[in-house]
Amino acid sequence: MSLVNGLPAHVLFVHFVIVLVPLSALALVISAVWSRAARRLGLILPVLAFVTLVTVPLTTQAGEWLERHVDSDTLVRRHAELGDGLLPWAAGLFVLATLVWWTTRRTSAPGDRSSAATGTRGGAIVRVAAALLSVAVATGAVVDVYRIGDSGAKAAWHDSLTQTATGHGG
Repeated sequence: MSLVNGLPAHVLFVHFVIVLVPLSALALVISAVWSRAARRLGLILPVLAFVTLVTVPLTTQAGEWLERHVDSDTLVRRHAELGDGLLPWAAGLFVLATLVWWTTRRTSAPGDRSSAATGTRGGAIVRVAAALLSVAVATGAVVDVYRIGDSGAKAAWHDSLTQTATGHGG
């Protein structure tokens, strides 16, 4: 996809990524450290992370089309390079969201001792490891989105903004 309503599709798609990556990261970390939240979110957690994962290559592909249709400079190239690095972070969010959902689903509700995974040392180790990995991947994904967005804003606006008002408007 290249254009939406006459505008580059990348300009629209990037908004999904800017919202969904931090939202997925936040939901993942909360669910990984607080099992009650993970139970309440249920299947929403991996579905949200999957939608996030799908939006990243769509946005990147639309960005590659846009890159071929604008004047190339170092800022545009830097933005494109950074954008190519987001997919592994989004994949990590999805994998961990699925793991957190699956492990939470397999453990019993509080007070129910029928599940062998509840209260075991192995279950606790998995939960702590998932929480630590979730915090690391969520942080990396959000920082990467910030860096990509900052570079994209600089690429789009670096020669269009003046320090003084032009006198147009009210």
